[in-house]
Amino acid sequence: MGTHDRRLSAVQAINDAVESRRLSLQEKLDSRKTIKERRKLGQFATPISLARDIVAFGLEHIDTPDNIRFFDPAFGTGAFYSALLQETESIKITNATAIEIDPLFADAASSLWFDYSIKIFNSDFTDIEPDTQYNMIICNPPYVRHHLIEGEGKVRIKNKTEKISGVRLSGLAGLYCHFLLQSIQWMDDGAVAGWLIPSEFMDVNYGKAIKAFLLSEVELFRIHRFNPEDAQFSDALVSSAVVWFRKKKPTNLNVTFSYGGSLAVPHECKNIAVDSLRQESKWTRFPTQPQRFVKQSAPKLKDYFDVKRGIATGGNDFFILAESRISELGLPLEFFRPVLPSARYVKTTEIESDAFGNPILSQKLFLLDCRLSEDEIKEGYPLLWQYLESGKGSVANGYLCKTRKCWYFQEQREAPVLVCTYMGRSMGKRKGAFRFILNNSRATVTNSYLALYPHKNLSEQFIATPSLKRTIWEMLNGMTADSLLDEGRVYGGGLQKIEPKELLNVDVPFLLGIV
Repeated sequence: MGTHDRRLSAVQAINDAVESRRLSLQEKLDSRKTIKERRKLGQFATPISLARDIVAFGLEHIDTPDNIRFFDPAFGTGAFYSALLQETESIKITNATAIEIDPLFADAASSLWFDYSIKIFNSDFTDIEPDTQYNMIICNPPYVRHHLIEGEGKVRIKNKTEKISGVRLSGLAGLYCHFLLQSIQWMDDGAVAGWLIPSEFMDVNYGKAIKAFLLSEVELFRIHRFNPEDAQFSDALVSSAVVWFRKKKPTNLNVTFSYGGSLAVPHECKNIAVDSLRQESKWTRFPTQPQRFVKQSAPKLKDYFDVKRGIATGGNDFFILAESRISELGLPLEFFRPVLPSARYVKTTEIESDAFGNPILSQKLFLLDCRLSEDEIKEGYPLLWQYLESGKGSVANGYLCKTRKCWYFQEQREAPVLVCTYMGRSMGKRKGAFRFILNNSRATVTNSYLALYPHKNLSEQFIATPSLKRTIWEMLNGMTADSLLDEGRVYGGGLQKIEPKELLNVDVPFLLGIV
């Protein structure tokens, strides 16, 4: 072994040792916080094997591999920097800078990397300006959902994102979207950026602005989506992707999409035309599914049904009671209407009813739905009044209840003819994550279901031809898993979800000639 090789081997041994200390430090810091506290700051550590896969790919695509100016705006304990040291010689890293918002992590990381040439700042990335620019940004940004970003802070971040990138993001966009767009001002011309982010931006409405930016303002050259059943984070239910782009005006006609496995060895890989990406609303189709044409003749579910999420009660534990509990409390049953249990307790796809229109299920639940005033209830139904009084210190103060005309009034909604489970896991190509349930009862549903209401003409056909309802129900349940997932979305661990607008957009060609 030559002198150079021996020196590299010694340096590698040192880097391996500090990585071992980093992993131990990561576990220690994570254990000092609850999962709720970590979610508030979006702290989900990158596994080192994944970090090395991402860094190695980035090194293959940087224009100046002997002059690496590295930047990580959400450093944590430094998984990507550690991976960089393991994947290249330290003499090639001419500048390394990192930002970490959490003082606990920033202080620990500064001590860990004290002997290394990296500057670590304890600051909020969205609140500072760059002192220089970098040619390599690799980051796992905070996975903070929009509702956890505080009001004034959200306005400030949105305004800064628009000022830097020209993109006005929806208020539903998570913090990771702002990190990606704000990073542009930290990038030198031609710089490469790799972002480990949730893949949901490829399918949801708030992601449209990000996708437009990636196609028109930078050169997007690779998106790798991990198999959702192979969750990259053990503590976050999220389907992950790595998005790669260069800071330059795009000239490429294609973008490489890969799926499964790793960046280096994906299970599937295909070049997708930029024009196709501009037309396709669901990028997670690629590379496993073919391009869809914009003009489609097939009818969609929205041509026949309205779809609404089930009602939000404002406090299921208080407003939804078992029949036995209603009897035990002596509450008048006339102020309750039947409601279906959550989907995991409904194993059938057809709900039968008794002579009173109540669903025949082992778990009989009822929703408190009284429209009388408090004075009327107090005078005529003292036990019900006492029960409502017991909720005033808790349930009545909840956000939804406080916004109502009367805190215990429930949304008035007819029992849906059909309901769809909107979240679940697929059991194969034919048995998908979503079930359509034929509701023969007068039961309403909560927001754990999607409620389907037929348009007026279809409703009239149901009355004229009762068997048509069953025919359509059977056809909907006969759809393949992929036909629904084309419009839905997938989260970590293979959890699938479909929202009302997405369900409305599902193709239903089999209804031609039937309705």
